[in-house]
Amino acid sequence: MASLAQQFCGLRCSPLSTTRLSKHFNHPTRQTQKPNSVRTVSAVAINNAETRERLKLKEIFEEAYERCLSAPMEGVSFTLEDFHSALENYDFNAEIGTKVKGMVYNIDANGALVDISAKSAAYLPVREACIHDIRHVEEAGIFPGLQEEFVIIDENEYDDSLILSLRSLQYDLSWERCRQLQAEDVVVKGKVSSANKGGVVALVEGLNGFVPFSQISSKSAAEELFNKEIPLKFVEVDEEQSRLVLSNRKAMADSQAQLGIGSVVIGTVQSLKPYGAFIDIGGMNGLLHVSQISHDRVADIATVLQPGDTLKVMILSHDRERGRVSLSTKKLEPTPGDMIRNPKLVFEKAEEMAQSFRQRIAQAEAMARADMLRFQPESGLTLTADGILGPLTTDLPAEGLDMSDIPPAEVLDHDIPPAEEDL
Repeated sequence: MASLAQQFCGLRCSPLSTTRLSKHFNHPTRQTQKPNSVRTVSAVAINNAETRERLKLKEIFEEAYERCLSAPMEGVSFTLEDFHSALENYDFNAEIGTKVKGMVYNIDANGALVDISAKSAAYLPVREACIHDIRHVEEAGIFPGLQEEFVIIDENEYDDSLILSLRSLQYDLSWERCRQLQAEDVVVKGKVSSANKGGVVALVEGLNGFVPFSQISSKSAAEELFNKEIPLKFVEVDEEQSRLVLSNRKAMADSQAQLGIGSVVIGTVQSLKPYGAFIDIGGMNGLLHVSQISHDRVADIATVLQPGDTLKVMILSHDRERGRVSLSTKKLEPTPGDMIRNPKLVFEKAEEMAQSFRQRIAQAEAMARADMLRFQPESGLTLTADGILGPLTTDLPAEGLDMSDIPPAEVLDHDIPPAEEDL
């Protein structure tokens, strides 16, 4: 560079000193190289420390691995023999019939595994999971995590595992419930599931009860009762002999005793005849005559009612000896013809109209008794101005029929339908 300047400009100058240049430019270079060398040394030191740590951990792991292979129980105070001995000394009653508490931890298509704190898991087969027939334990509400009380019913001879049951406990509860219901003399519902030459079998509280044909109030064939619910009462409850005998006749007698003239009941149309419809009211058939369907003339019953229809009817009469019940929807009509035009209104007003009917009946009976007393003073009773039926003399207790709540006849006249002359 200096040579070029001398040639073109004729200047004479000494060449640049490479020493000065190196001194000027090498100083910063030395300053920048020093930190790099420090970082390099530090990284090497760190890498060496990590390597030593890895090697140390590797040695520890290899020693532990060799110790597990050669002497796995070295330094352990509780040996495998001690563990088996503790299991043998564990006080666990595994006798058949023992009740145990356990937790379901796994289920499959055939049942459920249950932890009952025994040597091995116990098993609950699907057939023992419920008193009813089910295909999977989930149908009985059995899922992992469920804690329940079970009863031991058997032992698996192949692996010494225990077989559990919930159905046995449920049967015990069902028998206890049946004994309680028998003591209370209540009416229960039973669904007919099968029949034999002597009677039908009905399911009550999960148990199969037998109903002899002589204890069935209706003359229906067994096939007609299949899958139907019928009212029943308990005749015999014997758990030891597994005998459960029921009666439909006794239940129907109680139901019939509760049927009063003017009562409103809910029924189902069973069949239609030219002269009327047969209505099932709690297991007993009643006749709704064509003349008692509506105040308006009904030419064809099928235009008003169909088998299977549910409706409200009023009891007109009840012949207990002959087992006949007469029904009416005509008495429940707010206005004549509502049963044909608006049956929904009839059912909504049924209780109100029935109450009005009963009041008219009570008023008529009271008037008849009052007339009888006027012509028979020797009875010793009289009807006071307040409507109290009682003795003539004050020496006797003034007890009798209180008719003060009966409304005046004039108030009810406009509520009586035009065709009620037969009342």
